[in-house]
Amino acid sequence: MSVRMPSNFGRAGAQESALDLLGHEILAEKAAALGRAGQRVEATLARLRENGDDEERRPRLLKDAAEAVHAYFIQRELCGLRKHDAVIREYDIPRAVLVRLGAK
Repeated sequence: MSVRMPSNFGRAGAQESALDLLGHEILAEKAAALGRAGQRVEATLARLRENGDDEERRPRLLKDAAEAVHAYFIQRELCGLRKHDAVIREYDIPRAVLVRLGAK
């Protein structure tokens, strides 16, 4: 992703314009990263639901899901979203995954 300086750079208000542009780029990247993290949660939970009965694969599937959910929670917190209750319900995150995060 490239950042282009505003056309009025060097004139009055140029610093504000540059900061606005940078702030916009940062917010866009945070939103994109949150979306990617959410997709990873969906994918790992789907694999867990499809193959969770396989006792040999279950520990690895739980670990993958817990890592994805943990990364998603961190990304949400970086975006200023501190409460995860609604997300836990929306994604229907199993208790076995949440326990691995230390949540109850």
